[in-house]
Amino acid sequence: MVRKQAIEVIGINEIPEFWNVLTEDQKAYLQANITLQHYKKNELIHKEGGEPTHMMILVRGKVKIYKSGVGGRSQIMRMLKPYEYFGYRAIFAHGNFHGYNTNARAFESCSIYKIPATVITDLLQQNAKLAFSFVQRLAADLGASDARMVNLTQKHIRGRLAETLLFLKESYGLEADGATINIYLAREDIANLSNMNTSNAIRTLSTFATEGIIAVDGRKIKIIDEERLHKISRLG
Repeated sequence: MVRKQAIEVIGINEIPEFWNVLTEDQKAYLQANITLQHYKKNELIHKEGGEPTHMMILVRGKVKIYKSGVGGRSQIMRMLKPYEYFGYRAIFAHGNFHGYNTNARAFESCSIYKIPATVITDLLQQNAKLAFSFVQRLAADLGASDARMVNLTQKHIRGRLAETLLFLKESYGLEADGATINIYLAREDIANLSNMNTSNAIRTLSTFATEGIIAVDGRKIKIIDEERLHKISRLG
């Protein structure tokens, strides 16, 4: 279901680098054009090669960004958490590339603000501070992407898996016990995040559990020795 929604109700105002730099007229323009859309678990949000019509801001839930690979295998590029926005790079690159270069899918039921591409480009042309905040975000994303590419191609399996577990912990935090990562991933998703096949992910998780680094209960992963995870990640 798609509906118009007052911006303040859910949280775009909680993204200060986006909201605080707008003038009152620009806020009103944004509010008149923004929509809130709800997605069910596993529902596709945008497809690789699709027309980039909207920038999106995740409000509730989790979203995975991934690319389709050889033989049907996927590579998860990012896991999004609330107040992160996505889809804008395809808008900026429109005309130089053919649509979105990734897929976005709801990892769990989620709510997403959708802002038309024309509205975003209008606001960027009107507001230098907003434009600069996007430059900063693009630069940070590019740096993170470069580092991730090196890590996924040069680290050994143990280093890649350790990095993935630390990334999930930093992105989604821990449950009330202070140890269990607050996201439950299938082994295939963990493998796709770590650039390895599923059997290697299962085997390495089991090895980490045997070594007392983590504890595994179904899809729940509890970090027992975070210091060793950091060491394994650093050593690669």
